[in-house]
Amino acid sequence: MDKSQLILERMLQEIPALGLLLVAVVLLFWRIPKPKDINHSMAFRRRRILNWLPLGLTYAFLYMGRYNINVAKTTGIMTKAELGEITVIGTTVYALSFLINGPLTDKYGGRLTIKLAAIGSAAANLGMAFVLMSDYEGSLVGPFGALYGVNMYFQSFGAVSIVKVNSSWFHIRERGTFGAMFGVLISLGIYLAYDWGAIIVGFLPVHYAFMIPAIFLAIFFVIDHLMVYDTPAQAGQVDFDPEDASSGDDWPRLPVFEVARKMFTNPVILTIAFIEMCSGFIRGAVMKWGYFFVNETAVEGTKPFITQHWGAFLFCAGVLGGVFAGVVSDKVFHSRRGPTAGILYGGIIAAAIATLAFITTPFAGYLVVLAILAVIGVHGMLAGTASMDFGGRKNAGLAVGLIDGMVYLGFGLQSVLLGYWLPTGEAQADPENWRIWMYTIMPAAIIGFFLCLRIWNAKPVKKSEETAGSKA
Repeated sequence: MDKSQLILERMLQEIPALGLLLVAVVLLFWRIPKPKDINHSMAFRRRRILNWLPLGLTYAFLYMGRYNINVAKTTGIMTKAELGEITVIGTTVYALSFLINGPLTDKYGGRLTIKLAAIGSAAANLGMAFVLMSDYEGSLVGPFGALYGVNMYFQSFGAVSIVKVNSSWFHIRERGTFGAMFGVLISLGIYLAYDWGAIIVGFLPVHYAFMIPAIFLAIFFVIDHLMVYDTPAQAGQVDFDPEDASSGDDWPRLPVFEVARKMFTNPVILTIAFIEMCSGFIRGAVMKWGYFFVNETAVEGTKPFITQHWGAFLFCAGVLGGVFAGVVSDKVFHSRRGPTAGILYGGIIAAAIATLAFITTPFAGYLVVLAILAVIGVHGMLAGTASMDFGGRKNAGLAVGLIDGMVYLGFGLQSVLLGYWLPTGEAQADPENWRIWMYTIMPAAIIGFFLCLRIWNAKPVKKSEETAGSKA
């Protein structure tokens, strides 16, 4: 059997996983209720889909061009410690970039900055591909650290851009639904990175794991230029008041440092930022290292379904977590985000305890997926939704930049710690040696849960209400 037949056979093996993805997406669009008092026209709804879909798919391919490094590592091009060092360089750059990229996005709009994200990340991924094609000898920490840092700088425009654009297209009572979409898009990119990335490195030279996402990002640069607009009016629709923190604010935009001062002194936004730092720590720990756990502890000579389809399981987890978070937040808690995040953090704690109890059994990998379901739900709810609510459409870029930046500080911290603490060599095959993994996650989960209690009743105050209150 030649290589092309083998590739076709491996792609056909993805059909059950694609079936799971289809069921999950149908569930998303079937079960999410629409606010009855938000009367957008059918033309508006159709144009909004044409706006957020290419924007969202660009974000998914950005994720593919971010997590592809984890799949590339399985070919032996680097150690766990080297992967941790490269990752922390990138995540630190990402975390600090919001100081520049958040204000840039607020000033110039998400349409421009999502294109910068796509073309910049494409260039950085091509750079990593060329390093591998050059038969570079020695540790990849140097060249990959620099290129991954560039990649993550441009990647940091992604979440900022998508939230900035959609803050003008979604009413506050629709944003729980958007939080669900946000989780789906993240999960689609992870699925592409892990499952299709595994096919790529299984049959092609490893540099294609970087080259193929770069090609897709370049294509979506063009699509975004043609289809994405910052506001409904620019796309030929009617603008409306989303009733978030910017409602009633008709004054000229404040200077960047004044906006930053307001953000850094807003107790709700700061609390959300620290919750998301815990989320980033947990998300990186379970998604990044869970992939290696299910692969390295599998019985020799076997390939369990979850091992072959890790990305598909993460996709379904993201969809279900996003649906739960969006529906419960908008319908049960009346667009309050804190209660939903608190419930999901409770789920993370329960999943971590259960994983410790069953870590030597085949169920452990599935329990880790439950933790991923919960943490993606939290991230979509806070970074993708609460940042719009409390930052308002005028300052959504800086708000999501601050919050998403904290996510990646947490992500980088766990990368270094677990990159050195997790077992290697023969020890990695014994699940008992992985207990340190869950023990490391648990403190962040507990802190995140108690921080959620602090914003349990928090809702954004419209600028018009804030002004009226100060006059009274």
